[in-house]
Amino acid sequence: MNDLSRSAHYRQRRQKTRQCHCCKKDFPFCWHCRCGFSICQDCMHENVWGMSCNGITWDCPDCGGQNGFGNQ
Repeated sequence: MNDLSRSAHYRQRRQKTRQCHCCKKDFPFCWHCRCGFSICQDCMHENVWGMSCNGITWDCPDCGGQNGFGNQ
């Protein structure tokens, strides 16, 4: 009744990469907004001065939505 292949497949995470909207490269981790905007860690580090005023949240340049860095 317990199929090992089914449970192993259930526990595997899908390897999803996102494309950075700034540098157009694929990364396993990108900061992303609900609207679909994604930015890699390097581009975020370069542009955080214009996207965040408090270091806790960042504003999406496409939709203007606020997103958290996850540090609070």
